[in-house]
Amino acid sequence: MNNADIRYLIVPGWQGSPAEHWQSHWQRRLAGSDRVEQGDWLAPRRDDWVAELQRSIAADPRPTLLIAHSLGCITVAHWAAQAPEALLRRVRGALLVAPADVERDNCPAALGNFAPIARRPLPFASLLVGSDSDPAASAARALELAADWGSEALILAGAGHINVASGHHRWEQGFEYLYRLQGQIARQGRLRA
Repeated sequence: MNNADIRYLIVPGWQGSPAEHWQSHWQRRLAGSDRVEQGDWLAPRRDDWVAELQRSIAADPRPTLLIAHSLGCITVAHWAAQAPEALLRRVRGALLVAPADVERDNCPAALGNFAPIARRPLPFASLLVGSDSDPAASAARALELAADWGSEALILAGAGHINVASGHHRWEQGFEYLYRLQGQIARQGRLRA
């Protein structure tokens, strides 16, 4: 899979990803990238977010690689659980960074309508990157979600929520995980050939 043939679709989480967030940096840096633009970043509604993700995937016929953060990861899981087969086939993989556990006791009320989390295995390659110091999801919970989704999992030490507040602006290290996922996708493609 050549990078020129891939569409990178950025899927931000709650409150969006500001200009200094690594997702925004990656969007500027990765050729062929787009972003899901939600109608309401502050009071998210699951059905609206899932529908907008579906519209964004349907809008471009290229093979798509999803790059999701936080609530964006949960949106991807909900979408994949109910998406039409034709659009599921368009998605080659998903990098799922710091998924937000919307079922945790201290979850912000604005995110409650995203619970329960869709638990079906994702029908495409996926790599979940979590942290052992993420207030939005413990390392154990991130590993549980990865197992449910059939995702390869990596837990980073002391990385927080892997956002601007935890010092992840450009997050150059994250490209290593993106390339790892792309290698996994390429290997799966060769096995199917």
